[in-house]
Amino acid sequence: MSVWALGLNHTTAPLDLRGRFAYALDQIEPTLRGLRESLARQPEATLLSTCNRTEIYCAGDHNDLEHTLEWLAHNGGVSPALLRSHAYTLQDDQAARHAFRVASGLDSMVLGEPQILGQLKEAVRAAEEAGAMGSTLHQLFQRSFAVAKEVRTSTEIGAHSISMAAASVRLAGQLFENLGDIRVLFVGAGEMIDLAATHFAAKTPKSMAIANRTLERGEKLASRFGAEVMRLADLPSRLHEFDAVISCTASTLPIIGLGAVERAVKLRKHRPMFMVDLAVPRDIEPEVKDLPDIYLYTVDDLAHVVQTGKDNRQAAVAQAEVIIDAGVQNFMHWLGQRRTVPLIQQLNAQTDEWRATEIARAKKLIAKGEPMDAVLDALTRGLTQKMLHGALAELHAGDAASREATAHTVSRLFLRGQLPKEHKER
Repeated sequence: MSVWALGLNHTTAPLDLRGRFAYALDQIEPTLRGLRESLARQPEATLLSTCNRTEIYCAGDHNDLEHTLEWLAHNGGVSPALLRSHAYTLQDDQAARHAFRVASGLDSMVLGEPQILGQLKEAVRAAEEAGAMGSTLHQLFQRSFAVAKEVRTSTEIGAHSISMAAASVRLAGQLFENLGDIRVLFVGAGEMIDLAATHFAAKTPKSMAIANRTLERGEKLASRFGAEVMRLADLPSRLHEFDAVISCTASTLPIIGLGAVERAVKLRKHRPMFMVDLAVPRDIEPEVKDLPDIYLYTVDDLAHVVQTGKDNRQAAVAQAEVIIDAGVQNFMHWLGQRRTVPLIQQLNAQTDEWRATEIARAKKLIAKGEPMDAVLDALTRGLTQKMLHGALAELHAGDAASREATAHTVSRLFLRGQLPKEHKER
């Protein structure tokens, strides 16, 4: 059994390339089905897709890393060479180590952030529902969750971490003198918008509004913050009303275009507008950034902000790596044991066959009226002869070196480490 992983993240690939490989939760099942059908042996597979990364984890009896990469490149509409230049590929213990580091928040743009663990759990559930999760990946991810919990409780890895949402508020505070005087629009109603709205609400802005494609979901979020709710279709005509716009939807195309923002700037009489695009792919057309009086930030632009305080957590990182090392060793030990399962199954089947043969012979002897002691003696003798036949045959076969090696193996298996008498006398 082999485990392999490939992916691209905020450190290896630019935002627009990552956008080609962004998958919403409802896309994971068909995507996994397409991946597994494209590979000859249909391995176990899991797909993790967030604003900062897309990763595929697979497990099977044959490592098919190269074909997995080629399939992902084709699915994203790029050449394998381009994807390979921005992707990382990992196998066995390195793949396990990466999964554990991701779950623990050590591989995140925000060191120690907890959101990735929930996203990883969602990815695992989606793989289970797609029928793509087998025992190997199940073990890998359950162990990664346990390691993440130990890292969270045993270290201060998450202390003082700055989330994307908090970073957005910090940047807005640098542009506007008083956040209590601004009107804020949130586009979308997912987890990231929920976090952003929570952080902005703490600054008591003048007003808040939620624009979402589904009004019901938007109303549910808006009710928590006393915010107005509006339809996405009304966004272009009302964009000028807001001083700050935070967007994060699952749209595959930009929903805030250059033309709409240009009109908003004119209506605002060039008062500054703060915009944060937390979506991958982008929600806001990149050309918007070039407009005067527009301050547009993407997830990658926020990187230097969220790194604040990272140096203070390096000691916690070292502690976390020790926990992860132990987790990797335990997983690889389990995986090594799994590789002997077919042999164990064959041994069990063979011994069951021997037992059945000897029991049938014993029943015949009993039916003939043979004494019970004689029947038991024949039963046990027959079993031991069958069990020892292969070992004894090997001890008498081959050259001296192979017989010596066999003798040690037989001694270790049947005599609990005691060497045969002739070896002790040497």
